[in-house]
Amino acid sequence: MIKIPKQAKALIFDLDGTVADTMKNHLKSWQEAVSPYGIDFNADLFMSLTGKPRTATILKLNEQFGTNMDPIAVGKVKGASFNTLVDFTKEISVVADVVRKYHTILPMSIGTGSTRNGARKTLEVIEMSHYFDFVITSNDISNPKPHPETFLKCAELMKVHPHNCVVFEDGILGIEAAKEAGMMVIDVNDYYKMEFTI
Repeated sequence: MIKIPKQAKALIFDLDGTVADTMKNHLKSWQEAVSPYGIDFNADLFMSLTGKPRTATILKLNEQFGTNMDPIAVGKVKGASFNTLVDFTKEISVVADVVRKYHTILPMSIGTGSTRNGARKTLEVIEMSHYFDFVITSNDISNPKPHPETFLKCAELMKVHPHNCVVFEDGILGIEAAKEAGMMVIDVNDYYKMEFTI
């Protein structure tokens, strides 16, 4: 079981790759969306972009690979592909166990780079929607991770000082965002090994 620091007064969880084992589905759907443009969307590239919303990811790929992908069109392909896979999503037990243990004990929220619809669907599939007081998604913020806005918004809604919040994250950008927000961070990669075999 992951140990929570004593000074914790609220818990904030990233969703994809932290509470829900969606990463291989996201990788597969990104590959489907961008491979027509000659981009080898491998696991390393994926992990370097984890936490960025869909549009920001496509713009970053355009910058990185000199492509001219339309964020809306390519984003739709990515979203449609992911929707065909989401029903097979499983929870990440080592983190989900923490959620269940602290439910009604500490306020808890989700801070994700996913869309509102995507996050809602994922939480429904893993049957964890009712555990979280707030769900902050890419639709609710102006500045995506590594900017701290996502997590600061969670803290504000839970009425807990950022220094008393613990963030559970798997992505480099999310870990940066949590540190920037002045929060305690638990890197779930220390407890769970992501499998990218598709």
